[in-house]
Amino acid sequence: MTSTSHAEVGVAGEIGTTGIGFHASIPVQPNLNARLGLGYLGYSYSGSTSDMDYKLKLKANTYDALLDWYPNADSSFRVTTGLAYNGNKIDVDAQPNAAGSYTINGRSYSAGSVGQVTGKVSFNKIAPYLGIGWGRPSSKDKGWSFSTDIGVLLQGSPRTTLSNTGCGAASAVCTQFTNDLARENEQLQDEVKRFKAYPVLRVGVSYKF
Repeated sequence: MTSTSHAEVGVAGEIGTTGIGFHASIPVQPNLNARLGLGYLGYSYSGSTSDMDYKLKLKANTYDALLDWYPNADSSFRVTTGLAYNGNKIDVDAQPNAAGSYTINGRSYSAGSVGQVTGKVSFNKIAPYLGIGWGRPSSKDKGWSFSTDIGVLLQGSPRTTLSNTGCGAASAVCTQFTNDLARENEQLQDEVKRFKAYPVLRVGVSYKF
């Protein structure tokens, strides 16, 4: 690394499916850059299984260390790999139907009697990243440039939990509801398995010092 490397550090502010964040890019070799960064996203949406409706809140929180390889010394196209500390999770809040009931495993329960149903979806804390992109701050003069990342964060099979609080029904009803929730949890896990590979699309504006 030459004595001018410090002048080639680039900082990119970004927005995309990993939320709002930034990366700092540091040249390692003529065709290799290292990047360190983070991103945060909060997003609420609705989902359902065959039995239950849910309000879901995705909290995407990543810290990554990446290597960008440039096949052509004169091109901004890059192939990227690396690892991320993955704080992604989904908070789950079950919603009663129009009659104020949960129907699980063919049985109907009054939400007012069995209480609130909540849960979480979690993923592996360490997740590999693979992708491609465009952008090479160290190849330009000082100033502004644009960058793009397209890839996947391999965060593993989701783990789901569902539980209820405040069950005021008879003990036998509460026990049966808990058992049915365990069956519903299996359905929920099947619904969220598509998040095993989290899509990454980022655009950024960078500045080279």
